Amino acid sequence: AVTDEPQRPEFSDSRILGVPDCLQALQKMALLHRRTIGLPVIGITGTNGKTTTKELVAAVLSESYRVLYTQGNLNNPIGVPLTVLQLKKEHRLAVIEMGASHPGDIRELVNVCDPDFGIITNVGMAHLQGFGSFDGVKKTKGELYDYIRAKDGLIFINRDNPHLMEMAAGLRCVNYGQTGNGYINGRIEGCNPMLSFSWNREGGPVHSVQMKMTGSYNLDNALAAIAVGCHFNVPEERICKALSGYTPSNNRSQITRTERNRLVIDAYNANPTSMSAAIDNFTLMTAEKKALILGDMRELGEYSQDEHKRIISRIKADSYTFVALVGEEFAKAAEGNAADGWHCFEDVSKLEEWLTQNNPSGLTILVKGSNSIGLTRIIDVL
Repeated sequence: AVTDEPQRPEFSDSRILGVPDCLQALQKMALLHRRTIGLPVIGITGTNGKTTTKELVAAVLSESYRVLYTQGNLNNPIGVPLTVLQLKKEHRLAVIEMGASHPGDIRELVNVCDPDFGIITNVGMAHLQGFGSFDGVKKTKGELYDYIRAKDGLIFINRDNPHLMEMAAGLRCVNYGQTGNGYINGRIEGCNPMLSFSWNREGGPVHSVQMKMTGSYNLDNALAAIAVGCHFNVPEERICKALSGYTPSNNRSQITRTERNRLVIDAYNANPTSMSAAIDNFTLMTAEKKALILGDMRELGEYSQDEHKRIISRIKADSYTFVALVGEEFAKAAEGNAADGWHCFEDVSKLEEWLTQNNPSGLTILVKGSNSIGLTRIIDVL
């Protein structure tokens, strides 16, 4: 055992190691272990899509390699070293997800997992209470690029994202995208409701993939996984097999049919970028009757009301059987802006009561909000 309170009498056993700081000790042990094992490490971060991208990259690489990858969302200063300490000699690659909500968070985590390769999925308006501004988001996420640049490593980059391209100056890059012609090229073929797309490697044959997940916004995540797979020489037909076989979980981009409704569940987390993407994708889906259940987007600080009002304006442009808004921020933003069929609830318990009383049926319903709102509680009610 390791403790940073060695003076306590119950910790006097010689097998208990005293250290100045337990968390730092955990992180230093993980870095030592990672360098002892010495295999290639791919670090992934981003405002949206990092967990899905991590899952897809791991699925593709697992077609040819023994891969260690972050389980669930163990992407913080405790979860990253715990993941790294699971490395074994039989592993050939590691895929490590890194989250951030304050400046310096990514810098701390890259100094634990020591990545050779990097992916920033995107940069957007999230955790602004901690970052202070969009520039703060870019600077913190860019700490992964800074580390890879100093190490002369390699990044996989969405060439369609001008913010990332600017941040990646001077880095060795493998690109993917939906426009132009680069290393990996993709095009959406359909998303009603599941994503289907075609892709090709530069100068190579075109492949078609039918996925088990919704969301046109997931094409970029899939293309990132394809770029990684091609770089590490995973056969192209195996890449397609891995992507078409992947089933989303953890309330991300899932479509569930209940006895009464069809649910589009994306309730693991929410920020202005992911909320807008989810609503845009939902608008493209064909359904006779649609409804929205949206929860507050947390940790936006002084930008919160402007961003919630922007979402209100966005959804007023469409017609829904009902709109349910959950949380104080949406309630304030909706004052004077609500349309017919809109309902505001201070918390998920009040929403649950309303749904039980009104028993909505025969609808396609988008469920989207920050995880702390607890919208997953209503799935059984629907």
